[in-house]
Amino acid sequence: MGVWSRRAVLAGLVSAPVLTAGCVAGTAGRAAPDGESGGGAVPGGPGPAGYRRLPVPPLAESRTEDGVRWFTLEARPGRADIVPGKSTPTWGYSQDLLGPTLRARTGETVGVRVRNRLPEPTSVHWHGMHLPAACDGGPHQPIAPDAGWEPSWTIAQPAATLWYHPHPHGSTQLHTYRGLAGLFLVDDGTAAGTALPHEYGVDDLPVILQDKKLNADGTLDERNEAGTGLTGPTVTVNGIAGAYAPVATDRVRLRILNGSTMRVYNLGLDDDGEFEMVASDGGLLAAPVRLRRLLLTPGERAEVVVRLQAGRPRTLRSFPAPLPARKGRGPSAGAAQGEEFELLRLDPRPQLRAGTATPSALAVIPPPVTASAVARTFELDGNTINGLPMDMERIDVTATVDVPEVWTVTNTHNRVHNFHVHDNHFQVLDVNGGPPPPELAGWKDTVSVPPSGSVRLAVVFRDYADPRNPYMYHCHLMRHEDDGMMGQFVVVGKGGRTG
Repeated sequence: MGVWSRRAVLAGLVSAPVLTAGCVAGTAGRAAPDGESGGGAVPGGPGPAGYRRLPVPPLAESRTEDGVRWFTLEARPGRADIVPGKSTPTWGYSQDLLGPTLRARTGETVGVRVRNRLPEPTSVHWHGMHLPAACDGGPHQPIAPDAGWEPSWTIAQPAATLWYHPHPHGSTQLHTYRGLAGLFLVDDGTAAGTALPHEYGVDDLPVILQDKKLNADGTLDERNEAGTGLTGPTVTVNGIAGAYAPVATDRVRLRILNGSTMRVYNLGLDDDGEFEMVASDGGLLAAPVRLRRLLLTPGERAEVVVRLQAGRPRTLRSFPAPLPARKGRGPSAGAAQGEEFELLRLDPRPQLRAGTATPSALAVIPPPVTASAVARTFELDGNTINGLPMDMERIDVTATVDVPEVWTVTNTHNRVHNFHVHDNHFQVLDVNGGPPPPELAGWKDTVSVPPSGSVRLAVVFRDYADPRNPYMYHCHLMRHEDDGMMGQFVVVGKGGRTG
Protein backbone atom coordinates (compact mmCIF):
# COMPACT_ATOMS: atom_id res chain seq x y z
CA MET A 1 0.00 0.00 0.00
CA GLY A 2 1.48 3.39 -1.01
CA VAL A 3 1.45 6.77 0.62
CA TRP A 4 -1.57 7.84 -1.38
CA SER A 5 -4.11 5.54 0.32
CA ARG A 6 -3.71 6.07 4.04
CA ARG A 7 -7.24 6.27 5.45
CA ALA A 8 -7.67 2.49 5.64
CA VAL A 9 -4.30 2.23 7.38
CA LEU A 10 -5.31 4.84 9.93
CA ALA A 11 -8.62 3.13 10.59
CA GLY A 12 -6.76 -0.07 11.34
CA LEU A 13 -4.30 1.69 13.63
CA VAL A 14 -7.03 3.37 15.67
CA SER A 15 -8.81 0.12 16.35
CA ALA A 16 -5.74 -1.97 17.12
CA PRO A 17 -5.35 -2.90 20.82
CA VAL A 18 -1.53 -2.68 20.79
CA LEU A 19 0.47 -1.27 17.90
CA THR A 20 4.08 -2.34 17.51
CA ALA A 21 6.00 0.06 15.29
CA GLY A 22 8.64 -1.59 13.10
CA CYS A 23 11.24 1.11 13.67
CA VAL A 24 14.42 -0.84 14.43
CA ALA A 25 15.78 -4.03 12.26
CA GLY A 26 9.15 0.67 33.44
CA THR A 27 6.70 2.53 35.12
CA ALA A 28 6.75 6.34 35.26
CA GLY A 29 6.35 8.22 38.53
CA ARG A 30 4.53 11.39 39.49
CA ALA A 31 5.56 15.00 39.85
CA ALA A 32 6.54 15.96 43.36
CA PRO A 33 3.88 18.05 45.12
CA ASP A 34 4.73 21.20 47.01
CA GLY A 35 7.27 20.50 49.71
CA GLU A 36 8.62 17.21 48.31
CA SER A 37 12.02 16.88 46.74
CA GLY A 38 10.92 15.14 43.51
CA GLY A 39 13.74 14.00 41.23
CA GLY A 40 16.47 15.18 43.59
CA ALA A 41 15.39 18.77 44.25
CA VAL A 42 17.12 20.41 47.21
CA PRO A 43 15.21 19.62 50.43
CA GLY A 44 14.17 22.57 52.52
CA GLY A 45 11.54 24.21 54.67
CA PRO A 46 8.78 26.61 53.69
CA GLY A 47 9.48 28.88 50.78
CA PRO A 48 8.98 32.61 50.28
CA ALA A 49 5.51 33.96 50.90
CA GLY A 50 3.25 33.62 47.88
CA TYR A 51 5.41 30.93 46.19
CA ARG A 52 5.21 27.18 45.87
CA ARG A 53 8.16 24.88 45.47
CA LEU A 54 8.94 23.96 41.89
CA PRO A 55 7.75 20.40 41.11
CA VAL A 56 10.49 18.41 39.39
CA PRO A 57 9.10 15.76 37.03
CA PRO A 58 10.51 12.40 38.15
CA LEU A 59 12.89 10.45 35.97
CA ALA A 60 10.93 7.65 34.35
CA GLU A 61 11.87 4.15 35.35
CA SER A 62 12.77 1.65 32.64
CA ARG A 63 13.67 -1.99 32.14
CA THR A 64 15.84 -3.66 29.52
CA GLU A 65 14.44 -6.56 27.50
CA ASP A 66 16.42 -8.19 24.70
CA GLY A 67 18.67 -5.16 24.37
CA VAL A 68 15.85 -2.62 24.27
CA ARG A 69 15.39 -0.19 27.14
CA TRP A 70 11.64 0.13 27.64
CA PHE A 71 9.77 3.01 29.22
CA THR A 72 6.04 3.05 29.98
CA LEU A 73 3.67 5.99 29.52
CA GLU A 74 -0.06 6.13 30.16
CA ALA A 75 -2.08 9.06 28.85
CA ARG A 76 -4.85 9.55 31.40
CA PRO A 77 -7.16 12.09 33.05
CA GLY A 78 -6.22 13.61 36.40
CA ARG A 79 -6.63 16.62 38.66
CA ALA A 80 -3.99 19.17 39.61
CA ASP A 81 -3.63 22.28 41.79
CA ILE A 82 -2.37 24.62 39.09
CA VAL A 83 -3.17 27.52 41.42
CA PRO A 84 -3.56 27.09 45.20
CA GLY A 85 -7.00 26.16 46.41
CA LYS A 86 -8.42 25.09 43.05
CA SER A 87 -8.52 21.57 41.72
CA THR A 88 -8.36 21.55 37.92
CA PRO A 89 -9.29 18.56 35.74
CA THR A 90 -6.22 17.83 33.62
CA TRP A 91 -4.58 15.22 31.43
CA GLY A 92 -1.11 13.81 31.98
CA TYR A 93 1.27 10.99 31.14
CA SER A 94 1.41 8.48 34.01
CA GLN A 95 0.54 11.30 36.41
CA ASP A 96 -2.11 13.98 36.78
CA LEU A 97 -0.39 16.71 34.76
CA LEU A 98 2.55 16.73 32.33
CA GLY A 99 4.71 13.59 32.36
CA PRO A 100 7.89 12.04 33.75
CA THR A 101 11.26 12.86 32.20
CA LEU A 102 12.53 10.10 29.93
CA ARG A 103 16.33 9.91 29.84
CA ALA A 104 18.62 7.78 27.69
CA ARG A 105 22.05 7.81 26.07
CA THR A 106 23.22 8.15 22.50
CA GLY A 107 23.55 4.69 20.99
CA GLU A 108 20.92 3.06 23.19
CA THR A 109 17.96 1.29 21.66
CA VAL A 110 14.86 2.49 23.47
CA GLY A 111 11.18 1.72 23.31
CA VAL A 112 8.09 3.27 24.86
CA ARG A 113 4.98 1.31 25.74
CA VAL A 114 2.22 3.87 25.42
CA ARG A 115 -1.31 3.20 26.62
CA ASN A 116 -4.22 5.57 25.98
CA ARG A 117 -6.63 5.85 28.91
CA LEU A 118 -8.26 8.99 27.55
CA PRO A 119 -11.81 9.12 26.17
CA GLU A 120 -10.60 9.94 22.62
CA PRO A 121 -7.73 9.04 20.28
CA THR A 122 -4.38 10.71 20.83
CA SER A 123 -0.76 10.21 19.76
CA VAL A 124 2.70 10.80 21.23
CA HIS A 125 5.26 12.67 19.11
CA TRP A 126 8.94 12.63 20.09
CA HIS A 127 9.72 16.25 19.26
CA GLY A 128 13.34 16.77 18.20
CA MET A 129 14.14 13.06 18.05
CA HIS A 130 15.89 11.68 14.98
CA LEU A 131 14.01 8.45 14.28
CA PRO A 132 12.13 6.49 11.62
CA ALA A 133 8.87 8.01 10.41
CA ALA A 134 6.85 5.01 11.63
CA CYS A 135 8.01 5.85 15.18
CA ASP A 136 7.47 9.61 14.94
CA GLY A 137 4.11 9.71 16.70
CA GLY A 138 2.50 12.25 14.43
CA PRO A 139 -1.06 12.20 13.09
CA HIS A 140 -0.37 8.94 11.20
CA GLN A 141 0.19 7.00 14.43
CA PRO A 142 -3.06 7.54 16.38
CA ILE A 143 -3.81 5.51 19.51
CA ALA A 144 -7.46 4.71 20.17
CA PRO A 145 -8.93 4.77 23.70
CA ASP A 146 -7.76 1.70 25.67
CA ALA A 147 -5.32 0.87 22.88
CA GLY A 148 -1.52 0.88 22.96
CA TRP A 149 1.47 1.72 20.79
CA GLU A 150 5.03 0.41 21.20
CA PRO A 151 7.59 2.24 19.05
CA SER A 152 11.30 1.49 19.44
CA TRP A 153 14.38 3.02 17.83
CA THR A 154 18.11 3.56 18.36
CA ILE A 155 19.12 7.03 19.57
CA ALA A 156 21.48 8.46 16.97
CA GLN A 157 22.03 12.08 17.95
CA PRO A 158 24.08 14.09 20.44
CA ALA A 159 23.00 15.17 23.92
CA ALA A 160 19.95 17.43 23.81
CA THR A 161 16.79 18.51 25.62
CA LEU A 162 13.89 17.07 23.64
CA TRP A 163 10.24 16.68 24.54
CA TYR A 164 7.18 14.58 23.84
CA HIS A 165 3.61 15.72 23.31
CA PRO A 166 0.40 14.68 21.51
CA HIS A 167 0.03 15.24 17.78
CA PRO A 168 -3.47 14.13 16.69
CA HIS A 169 -4.49 16.12 13.64
CA GLY A 170 -6.95 18.85 14.61
CA SER A 171 -6.61 18.26 18.37
CA THR A 172 -2.93 18.83 19.12
CA GLN A 173 -3.58 22.19 20.78
CA LEU A 174 -6.35 20.94 23.06
CA HIS A 175 -4.51 17.80 24.19
CA THR A 176 -1.35 19.74 25.00
CA TYR A 177 -3.28 22.54 26.71
CA ARG A 178 -4.90 19.97 29.00
CA GLY A 179 -1.44 18.96 30.14
CA LEU A 180 0.04 16.25 27.91
CA ALA A 181 3.75 17.08 27.67
CA GLY A 182 7.08 15.87 29.07
CA LEU A 183 10.83 16.05 28.54
CA PHE A 184 13.06 13.47 26.86
CA LEU A 185 16.72 14.06 27.72
CA VAL A 186 19.52 12.56 25.63
CA ASP A 187 23.01 12.23 27.15
CA ASP A 188 26.20 11.45 25.27
CA GLY A 189 28.86 11.60 28.01
CA THR A 190 30.98 14.28 26.36
CA ALA A 191 33.34 16.29 28.54
CA ALA A 192 31.56 19.56 27.77
CA GLY A 193 28.21 18.16 28.84
CA THR A 194 29.49 16.80 32.13
CA ALA A 195 31.37 20.05 32.86
CA LEU A 196 28.02 21.85 32.90
CA PRO A 197 25.70 21.50 35.91
CA HIS A 198 24.21 18.04 35.45
CA GLU A 199 22.67 16.75 38.70
CA TYR A 200 19.02 16.44 37.73
CA GLY A 201 16.70 18.36 40.03
CA VAL A 202 19.58 19.90 41.99
CA ASP A 203 21.66 22.14 39.70
CA ASP A 204 20.07 20.93 36.43
CA LEU A 205 16.41 21.93 36.46
CA PRO A 206 13.66 21.23 33.92
CA VAL A 207 11.58 24.37 33.24
CA ILE A 208 8.42 23.57 31.26
CA LEU A 209 6.53 26.78 30.44
CA GLN A 210 2.81 26.68 29.71
CA ASP A 211 -0.10 29.07 30.09
CA LYS A 212 -3.72 28.40 31.01
CA LYS A 213 -7.00 30.23 31.40
CA LEU A 214 -8.96 29.06 34.43
CA ASN A 215 -12.65 29.45 35.08
CA ALA A 216 -13.88 30.50 38.51
CA ASP A 217 -14.42 26.87 39.50
CA GLY A 218 -10.86 25.94 38.55
CA THR A 219 -11.70 24.18 35.29
CA LEU A 220 -9.76 25.01 32.14
CA ASP A 221 -11.38 27.55 29.85
CA GLU A 222 -11.24 25.75 26.50
CA ARG A 223 -12.86 28.42 24.36
CA ASN A 224 -10.75 28.96 21.25
CA GLU A 225 -10.27 32.72 21.01
CA ALA A 226 -10.20 33.97 17.42
CA GLY A 227 -6.61 34.49 16.34
CA THR A 228 -5.08 33.46 19.66
CA GLY A 229 -6.30 29.91 20.27
CA LEU A 230 -6.03 28.40 23.73
CA THR A 231 -3.97 30.77 25.84
CA GLY A 232 -4.45 32.51 29.14
CA PRO A 233 -3.04 34.72 31.87
CA THR A 234 -2.07 31.91 34.28
CA VAL A 235 1.51 31.09 33.34
CA THR A 236 2.89 27.90 34.85
CA VAL A 237 6.29 26.29 35.34
CA ASN A 238 6.21 22.50 35.58
CA GLY A 239 2.46 22.70 36.08
CA ILE A 240 2.10 25.33 38.80
CA ALA A 241 1.88 29.10 38.98
CA GLY A 242 4.14 31.02 41.38
CA ALA A 243 7.07 28.58 41.43
CA TYR A 244 10.36 28.94 43.30
CA ALA A 245 13.36 26.62 43.40
CA PRO A 246 15.83 26.45 46.31
CA VAL A 247 19.36 26.14 44.94
CA ALA A 248 22.50 24.95 46.74
CA THR A 249 25.05 25.64 43.97
CA ASP A 250 26.43 28.87 42.55
CA ARG A 251 25.50 27.88 39.01
CA VAL A 252 22.23 26.35 37.87
CA ARG A 253 21.37 24.95 34.47
CA LEU A 254 17.81 25.57 33.31
CA ARG A 255 16.47 23.32 30.55
CA ILE A 256 13.71 25.59 29.27
CA LEU A 257 10.90 24.34 27.06
CA ASN A 258 8.23 26.60 25.61
CA GLY A 259 5.45 24.05 25.98
CA SER A 260 2.68 26.60 25.46
CA THR A 261 0.33 26.14 22.56
CA MET A 262 0.52 29.76 21.33
CA ARG A 263 2.42 32.06 23.71
CA VAL A 264 5.85 33.49 22.91
CA TYR A 265 8.23 34.14 25.82
CA ASN A 266 10.95 36.78 25.83
CA LEU A 267 13.11 35.49 28.66
CA GLY A 268 15.43 37.45 30.91
CA LEU A 269 16.41 37.94 34.55
CA ASP A 270 14.77 40.43 36.89
CA ASP A 271 18.06 42.30 37.44
CA ASP A 272 18.65 42.54 33.67
CA GLY A 273 21.87 40.60 34.16
CA GLU A 274 23.48 38.24 31.70
CA PHE A 275 23.03 34.49 31.53
CA GLU A 276 24.84 31.94 29.38
CA MET A 277 22.97 30.06 26.69
CA VAL A 278 24.75 26.73 26.19
CA ALA A 279 22.34 24.65 24.10
CA SER A 280 19.50 24.96 21.65
CA ASP A 281 16.90 22.53 20.27
CA GLY A 282 19.38 20.02 18.89
CA GLY A 283 22.05 20.18 21.58
CA LEU A 284 25.08 22.15 22.68
CA LEU A 285 26.15 25.32 20.89
CA ALA A 286 29.72 25.63 19.67
CA ALA A 287 30.41 28.07 22.51
CA PRO A 288 28.36 29.69 25.26
CA VAL A 289 26.48 32.85 24.30
CA ARG A 290 25.97 35.65 26.81
CA LEU A 291 22.47 37.09 26.59
CA ARG A 292 20.08 39.35 28.44
CA ARG A 293 17.04 38.33 26.42
CA LEU A 294 16.05 35.11 24.69
CA LEU A 295 12.93 34.74 22.57
CA LEU A 296 11.34 31.27 22.57
CA THR A 297 8.34 30.43 20.42
CA PRO A 298 6.20 27.32 21.06
CA GLY A 299 8.18 24.10 20.75
CA GLU A 300 11.62 25.68 21.06
CA ARG A 301 14.06 24.71 23.82
CA ALA A 302 17.12 26.36 25.29
CA GLU A 303 19.57 25.43 28.01
CA VAL A 304 20.93 28.36 30.01
CA VAL A 305 23.33 28.64 32.94
CA VAL A 306 22.52 31.24 35.61
CA ARG A 307 25.11 32.32 38.20
CA LEU A 308 23.92 32.91 41.75
CA GLN A 309 25.24 34.52 44.91
CA ALA A 310 24.44 33.23 48.37
CA GLY A 311 21.21 34.63 49.76
CA ARG A 312 20.44 36.76 46.68
CA PRO A 313 17.43 35.48 44.69
CA ARG A 314 17.22 35.91 40.93
CA THR A 315 13.99 35.55 39.01
CA LEU A 316 13.41 34.33 35.48
CA ARG A 317 10.85 36.61 33.83
CA SER A 318 9.21 37.10 30.47
CA PHE A 319 9.46 40.60 29.03
CA PRO A 320 7.48 42.28 26.26
CA ALA A 321 8.17 40.44 23.05
CA PRO A 322 9.66 42.55 20.24
CA LEU A 323 7.05 41.55 17.71
CA PRO A 324 4.83 43.90 15.71
CA ALA A 325 1.12 44.38 16.20
CA ARG A 326 -1.30 42.96 13.66
CA LYS A 327 -3.03 45.65 11.69
CA GLY A 328 -6.28 46.55 13.40
CA ARG A 329 -5.99 43.55 15.75
CA GLY A 330 -3.60 44.60 18.50
CA PRO A 331 -0.64 42.37 19.45
CA SER A 332 0.33 39.54 17.18
CA ALA A 333 -1.25 36.23 18.19
CA GLY A 334 0.79 34.54 20.89
CA ALA A 335 3.33 37.32 21.09
CA ALA A 336 2.51 38.45 24.65
CA GLN A 337 3.50 41.90 23.39
CA GLY A 338 3.47 44.47 26.18
CA GLU A 339 3.22 41.79 28.87
CA GLU A 340 5.79 41.24 31.58
CA PHE A 341 5.48 38.59 34.23
CA GLU A 342 7.45 36.37 36.57
CA LEU A 343 8.15 32.73 35.77
CA LEU A 344 10.53 31.15 38.29
CA ARG A 345 12.28 32.49 41.39
CA LEU A 346 15.69 30.95 42.12
CA ASP A 347 16.46 31.03 45.85
CA PRO A 348 20.14 30.44 46.67
CA ARG A 349 21.03 29.00 50.05
CA PRO A 350 23.13 31.07 52.50
CA GLN A 351 26.10 28.89 51.56
CA LEU A 352 26.55 27.64 48.02
CA ARG A 353 28.62 24.84 46.59
CA ALA A 354 31.00 26.18 43.94
CA GLY A 355 30.90 24.74 40.46
CA THR A 356 33.31 24.86 37.54
CA ALA A 357 33.23 27.59 34.92
CA THR A 358 31.31 26.98 31.72
CA PRO A 359 33.71 25.59 29.08
CA SER A 360 34.64 28.08 26.38
CA ALA A 361 34.16 25.38 23.73
CA LEU A 362 31.11 23.13 23.91
CA ALA A 363 30.57 21.28 20.64
CA VAL A 364 31.92 21.02 17.11
CA ILE A 365 29.22 22.16 14.72
CA PRO A 366 30.16 21.70 11.06
CA PRO A 367 29.40 24.41 8.53
CA PRO A 368 26.07 24.10 6.71
CA VAL A 369 26.07 22.00 3.57
CA THR A 370 24.63 24.03 0.69
CA ALA A 371 26.61 22.99 -2.39
CA SER A 372 24.32 21.59 -5.12
CA ALA A 373 21.40 21.95 -2.72
CA VAL A 374 17.79 21.42 -3.75
CA ALA A 375 15.94 24.71 -3.20
CA ARG A 376 12.45 24.68 -1.75
CA THR A 377 10.12 27.49 -0.71
CA PHE A 378 7.42 27.48 1.95
CA GLU A 379 5.00 30.37 2.39
CA LEU A 380 3.15 30.64 5.70
CA ASP A 381 0.10 32.52 4.55
CA GLY A 382 -2.53 32.48 7.27
CA ASN A 383 -3.81 28.97 7.90
CA THR A 384 -1.97 27.17 5.10
CA ILE A 385 1.51 26.54 3.75
CA ASN A 386 1.94 27.40 0.07
CA GLY A 387 -1.81 27.92 -0.13
CA LEU A 388 -2.58 24.28 0.67
CA PRO A 389 -4.28 23.20 3.91
CA MET A 390 -3.02 20.00 5.51
CA ASP A 391 -4.23 16.84 3.77
CA MET A 392 -3.34 13.46 5.27
CA GLU A 393 -3.56 11.93 1.80
CA ARG A 394 -1.14 14.33 0.11
CA ILE A 395 2.67 14.17 0.16
CA ASP A 396 3.99 17.70 -0.35
CA VAL A 397 7.76 17.09 -0.48
CA THR A 398 9.93 14.11 -1.40
CA ALA A 399 13.50 14.46 -0.11
CA THR A 400 16.40 12.21 -1.07
CA VAL A 401 18.92 10.78 1.36
CA ASP A 402 22.24 12.65 1.43
CA VAL A 403 21.07 15.37 -0.99
CA PRO A 404 21.48 18.83 0.64
CA GLU A 405 18.44 21.08 0.66
CA VAL A 406 17.91 24.78 1.36
CA TRP A 407 14.43 25.67 2.56
CA THR A 408 13.30 29.27 2.36
CA VAL A 409 10.42 29.82 4.77
CA THR A 410 8.52 33.10 4.39
CA ASN A 411 5.90 34.58 6.68
CA THR A 412 3.75 36.50 4.21
CA HIS A 413 2.01 38.79 6.71
CA ASN A 414 2.56 40.25 10.16
CA ARG A 415 1.13 37.44 12.24
CA VAL A 416 3.42 35.38 14.47
CA HIS A 417 4.51 32.01 13.01
CA ASN A 418 7.32 29.58 13.48
CA PHE A 419 8.43 26.49 11.57
CA HIS A 420 9.10 22.98 12.90
CA VAL A 421 10.57 20.07 10.93
CA HIS A 422 10.13 16.52 12.19
CA ASP A 423 13.02 14.01 12.34
CA ASN A 424 15.94 16.18 11.25
CA HIS A 425 17.63 19.21 12.73
CA PHE A 426 18.60 22.09 10.48
CA GLN A 427 20.97 25.05 10.49
CA VAL A 428 19.75 28.61 10.05
CA LEU A 429 21.56 30.26 7.14
CA ASP A 430 20.06 33.72 7.44
CA VAL A 431 17.15 35.70 8.86
CA ASN A 432 15.67 38.38 6.61
CA GLY A 433 18.80 38.08 4.47
CA GLY A 434 21.23 38.76 7.33
CA PRO A 435 23.35 36.43 9.46
CA PRO A 436 21.44 34.68 12.24
CA PRO A 437 22.00 35.85 15.81
CA PRO A 438 24.39 33.66 17.85
CA GLU A 439 21.54 31.95 19.71
CA LEU A 440 20.44 30.48 16.36
CA ALA A 441 23.90 29.25 15.42
CA GLY A 442 23.35 25.68 16.68
CA TRP A 443 21.18 22.80 15.52
CA LYS A 444 17.49 23.68 15.45
CA ASP A 445 14.22 21.89 14.78
CA THR A 446 11.90 24.87 15.40
CA VAL A 447 12.59 28.47 14.44
CA SER A 448 10.67 31.73 14.58
CA VAL A 449 9.83 33.21 11.20
CA PRO A 450 9.68 37.02 11.50
CA PRO A 451 6.34 38.61 10.61
CA SER A 452 6.56 39.73 6.97
CA GLY A 453 10.03 38.16 6.90
CA SER A 454 11.85 34.97 6.05
CA VAL A 455 14.48 32.46 7.17
CA ARG A 456 16.64 30.12 5.11
CA LEU A 457 17.43 26.68 6.49
CA ALA A 458 20.05 24.10 5.48
CA VAL A 459 18.97 20.49 5.96
CA VAL A 460 20.30 17.10 4.87
CA PHE A 461 18.34 13.89 5.47
CA ARG A 462 20.97 11.22 6.06
CA ASP A 463 18.92 8.06 6.59
CA TYR A 464 15.53 6.46 7.40
CA ALA A 465 14.35 6.34 3.80
CA ASP A 466 10.69 5.32 3.78
CA PRO A 467 8.34 6.30 0.92
CA ARG A 468 5.28 4.99 2.78
CA ASN A 469 5.39 6.87 6.11
CA PRO A 470 5.57 10.68 6.09
CA TYR A 471 7.04 13.19 8.51
CA MET A 472 5.46 16.60 9.16
CA TYR A 473 6.56 20.21 8.84
CA HIS A 474 4.33 22.89 10.29
CA CYS A 475 3.88 26.06 12.27
CA HIS A 476 4.23 25.05 15.93
CA LEU A 477 1.72 27.58 17.18
CA MET A 478 -0.67 24.72 17.73
CA ARG A 479 -3.88 26.48 16.78
CA HIS A 480 -2.28 27.20 13.41
CA GLU A 481 -1.23 23.58 12.76
CA ASP A 482 -4.66 22.32 13.85
CA ASP A 483 -6.25 24.75 11.39
CA GLY A 484 -4.18 23.35 8.52
CA MET A 485 -0.77 25.08 8.51
CA MET A 486 1.07 21.79 8.08
CA GLY A 487 2.53 19.69 5.28
CA GLN A 488 4.03 16.24 4.81
CA PHE A 489 7.29 14.94 3.43
CA VAL A 490 8.83 11.54 2.82
CA VAL A 491 12.49 10.61 2.56
CA VAL A 492 13.61 8.21 -0.16
CA GLY A 493 16.92 6.69 -1.14
CA LYS A 494 18.68 7.71 -4.29
CA GLY A 495 16.68 6.35 -7.18
CA GLY A 496 13.69 6.04 -4.86
CA ARG A 497 15.23 3.20 -2.83
CA THR A 498 14.20 2.49 0.76
CA GLY A 499 16.48 1.74 3.72
